[in-house]
Amino acid sequence: MESKNNFGKYMVSTSMIEWKPLLEENVDTRGISYKVLLYDEDNQRPKSFILKFEEGASYPLHNHPGGEEAFILEGEVFFNGVKLIKGDYLYTPKNYKHSVKSETGCQILFIVPEEVEIIKSE
Repeated sequence: MESKNNFGKYMVSTSMIEWKPLLEENVDTRGISYKVLLYDEDNQRPKSFILKFEEGASYPLHNHPGGEEAFILEGEVFFNGVKLIKGDYLYTPKNYKHSVKSETGCQILFIVPEEVEIIKSE
């Protein structure tokens, strides 16, 4: 049985983590920042994280090969034009495509088991 003294290594105090700007090659991520909650060492990528969208920020159309879970912590956001507000949860099935935009700003908890694939517009 795991000692309660070791439990701390599984906990993240989000108030102690600084927001970092989201930087992705060839993707406009202006106004989006993140905090990593769980990092996958084997695949060298975060699996769970919080994204903060500033007013007017958006993330382009992309595919989720492994699906996705999103929980709106603050504000409001549009996934493919459908408005979600604080407290809403979205499950994205495997290979589902969507874009994300917040007109007013928001914070979203994401669980993303596999890297997303950006869909280039023709």
